[in-house]
Amino acid sequence: MGTMGRIVRRIGLLVGRRRFRSELEEEMRLHREEIEREIATGGASEDEARRAARRRFGNETRVRERSHEVIGFGFETIAQDLRFALRQLRRDPGFAATAITTLALGVCASVAIFAVVDAALIRPLPYREPSRLVALYEAISVGPQFHISYPDYLDWKQMNKSFDALDIYVPSPFMEKTPSGVQKVDGAAVTDGFFKTLGATPALGRDFLAGEDNPSAPKTVILSYGAWQRRYGGRKNVLGETVTLDGGLYTIVGVLPKEFHFAPAEPVDFWITTHDSGSGRGDHSAYGVARLKAGTSLEQAAADMKTVTTQLEKQYPDTNRGRGSTVWSLTEVIRGDVRPVLVMLLCGAALLLLIACVNVVSLLLARAEKRRREIAVRGALGASRWRLTRQFVTEGVLLVAIGGAAGVAIASAALRAFERLAPADMLARMPYLTGMGISGHVLVFAVSIVLLAGVLFGVAPLLRMPTRVTNENLNDGGRTSAGTGWSRFGTKLVVLELMTAVVLLVGAGLLGKSFYRLLHVDTGMRAEHLATAMISLPRAQYTKDEQIGLLQKNLMERVEQLPGVVSAGVASDLPVGSGDGMTIMKIVGKPGDHKNDEVVARFTSPGYFRTLGARLREGRYFTEEEDRTKLPVAVINQATARRYFAGEEAIGQQIQVWNKPPTRIIGVIDDIKEGPLEMEVRPAFYLPYSAGQDPNFGLIVRAEQEAELLPALRTAVHEIDPGIAVYAESTMNEKIHDSPSATIHRGSAWLVGGFATMALLLGVVGLYGVIAYSVSQRTREIGVRMALGAGRSTVMKMVMREAGWLTVVGIAAGLACSMVAAMMMRGLLFGVSAWDGSTLVAVAVVLGGAALAASAIPARRAASVDPMEALRAE
Repeated sequence: MGTMGRIVRRIGLLVGRRRFRSELEEEMRLHREEIEREIATGGASEDEARRAARRRFGNETRVRERSHEVIGFGFETIAQDLRFALRQLRRDPGFAATAITTLALGVCASVAIFAVVDAALIRPLPYREPSRLVALYEAISVGPQFHISYPDYLDWKQMNKSFDALDIYVPSPFMEKTPSGVQKVDGAAVTDGFFKTLGATPALGRDFLAGEDNPSAPKTVILSYGAWQRRYGGRKNVLGETVTLDGGLYTIVGVLPKEFHFAPAEPVDFWITTHDSGSGRGDHSAYGVARLKAGTSLEQAAADMKTVTTQLEKQYPDTNRGRGSTVWSLTEVIRGDVRPVLVMLLCGAALLLLIACVNVVSLLLARAEKRRREIAVRGALGASRWRLTRQFVTEGVLLVAIGGAAGVAIASAALRAFERLAPADMLARMPYLTGMGISGHVLVFAVSIVLLAGVLFGVAPLLRMPTRVTNENLNDGGRTSAGTGWSRFGTKLVVLELMTAVVLLVGAGLLGKSFYRLLHVDTGMRAEHLATAMISLPRAQYTKDEQIGLLQKNLMERVEQLPGVVSAGVASDLPVGSGDGMTIMKIVGKPGDHKNDEVVARFTSPGYFRTLGARLREGRYFTEEEDRTKLPVAVINQATARRYFAGEEAIGQQIQVWNKPPTRIIGVIDDIKEGPLEMEVRPAFYLPYSAGQDPNFGLIVRAEQEAELLPALRTAVHEIDPGIAVYAESTMNEKIHDSPSATIHRGSAWLVGGFATMALLLGVVGLYGVIAYSVSQRTREIGVRMALGAGRSTVMKMVMREAGWLTVVGIAAGLACSMVAAMMMRGLLFGVSAWDGSTLVAVAVVLGGAALAASAIPARRAASVDPMEALRAE
């Protein structure tokens, strides 16, 4: 009841506000008259009594404010402060626009990057106890992250002592039969316990049943949520429908949850079971995922798997010699590649926000310097220090509220635009970035930095508020003496800004140079005028090598008849791919255990190398006759020649693979980039395509207008057989430019470059502000110097010297810090050292030139000061 009474009383006071003011004025008038009568009785005149009464009564404005506060109208003074703050911003639109825009940019960058970090690193993976999940690979001489064979998987599952469950997955495109023809769809084959091991449960239908990965079991498929929505319109009666994949009829039994993703296999629309029918121990095509037993560490599991692989190496020396295992945290596998990039970007965003706040604080301090007389006058009229403090805090909060709201809105729009414009393959590799936005975590982060900035902006001007009312402060509005405290503080802030800009510019320069080097790496071929496509034949129809060979011959003949086509060829895999297809190579007549003789194997048509534009170093290519008769001949790359035949002739040597008859080397070609662009070229050998027919292969065509040829390729293939699937059509330049390596380097360079550009602009603006303010405060000094004979060039040199020292110190400190930062990001660099001299010099020149250009404006303004006008103003 007491609370209600106070509320009713407050409402009554609000309604009766005018009456309260009227009564207050009447009460004040009565008090003054009573004091006047008291003084008049002492013999004073009427005028003297009135003046004395006013002095004794005190500041009437302050009495009114205190009366309002006592009665309960405190919120009204807050509204007054807000209105006053808005008027101040309207009176100085240049300051308001600059401060709000600067703050909005800083908040936008920080919030947007934090949203990405939240999605990629902070949110838990959509699995049960993700910390217990590990990824399993085979480790061979060329790297630790290679495929597992199905028999090895069975042995690993039986022999290990560290896992509660172990399953495999095989990412693979499927050929879906539709009314309009065969088309490629994204998919993966898994063992029946795969989703149970992850701890993922279908949102609709059921999981795979135990035994459904046996060859004799019914063929079932689980849909991803995206495929369910796109292909089936989200219909719940989709369960039980069938889909034809790779010629097999599969029944839909489940739909995965919307939040589920498995980045190592993505993109995946259809999940089927493996149905392995007894592949050999040398057939490596799968990856493993396992769940650690409770209390088992990653190190213990790695030691356990080392024991298992050592035992298998002894048991199967022909196929498992030199094959170990790799046990990595699944979280690290999914997020490890992006963590350094995102941490670097988050640090860059934090530095950018710092620069923005520093610039706004600089503007507020400069503005407070100009308002010293106003503050002193208000204090002289009775305003308390608390009242003035509250006014400045209100102005700071209003400023940060507008800038922060604008920054969050821009960040939200930027995140939506990123998801629309990001390459599909990039989002497939990082599915956790899908659906980013202003989540709860991001909103808390945004509110936190806005509140901190509000406190900073509210408190900063108080540093320049007079502690007491003096004649010097009251007259300060007419003086232009420099505030030495502010000058020292402002110069330190500018040095920090320039240093941060240098760090970001150097990072952007190194990443941009890495991206350029990556795109111009020697691929061993002439990428111009090359068109590529992947071909998949219906397995049920093309079961014999002769059928596949005849189809390939007819296909190349048909394609070479197309207008503008120079030549065509086929290969088991195209350049600039994943780099898969490793096998053990033995050199006939040379001793050794061949433990580390892992090489890339490719099967090609005779015209493949000429179509690529590969350079022949020694010997010759194989011919059509050798391809038809399956003569055991091979072409090797220079990496193979350097590694295995250093100091001797490679032509005529014999190699042996897959326990087949020895193969004679007839040619050596330049190294072709068979794997990712940044990967070191591996030893490789090439055999006639007839030696290893496969219904999936790559087609490569040299043409005068390769981009215009791409639609015709699909038509030409379907003229031969409409049931053949054609996918991944692109020019070779597009394939290089859009490769995963190039996408990561390009994205990193653009993001850091964007931050660096903003940092450069903010740093230059900050330097301009400090120098311009210094010049405005030294107008009298400059006028005296010029009155005593100093020329305009002398004044300009004086101002530019001050700016030059700030620039030199900021750049020097930035270069030192940038070298440390570059060492931390050296894993992202390609073909560029962390201390690349040309990048450091270029950044120093660009930033120095921009800083001095910005400083020239106030320097020229100082040189144009009229000495008489400056002295008269004082």
